[in-house]
Amino acid sequence: MPLTMPKPDRTPDKTPTKTPNKTPARTSEPVAELLAGIRSLDQDRYLLVERLRRLVLALAPRVTEEVRYGGLLFSAGPPFCAIFSYAKHVALEFSQGATLNDKHKVLEGDGKKRRYIRLEVGADLFNKNVTEYLALAFAAAAPSRVVRPSSARG
Repeated sequence: MPLTMPKPDRTPDKTPTKTPNKTPARTSEPVAELLAGIRSLDQDRYLLVERLRRLVLALAPRVTEEVRYGGLLFSAGPPFCAIFSYAKHVALEFSQGATLNDKHKVLEGDGKKRRYIRLEVGADLFNKNVTEYLALAFAAAAPSRVVRPSSARG
């Protein structure tokens, strides 16, 4: 008796679909290649990078990303943060981290400007208040808006 393939179920699925691993539509080819490389090495680290990346890109539509220095560099005008994947952790680096208020004492590093948050598991995103630090770094990178008084003409 020949083998036959079962007919596919054509009943529409009513459950909402979630795509937690789908990358944002604005992903460039170099970014996609970097992410694929991370994924091929360590699925858990890839998921952490992707969750972190989504948090950064959600800050504002004008946030851009590019592959630089072996990681993902994010800019809103000037660069404000980067994500680097290492063998055992992911680092969220802040370009002007030394100027950020570190009230939760999670920033590491002692350089003149840069600081980073070391992330090992997804729970670190919450436990280390990553969204708060991202907002601070993004605000610090925003171009200053100087309001100049208009000259009165009489």
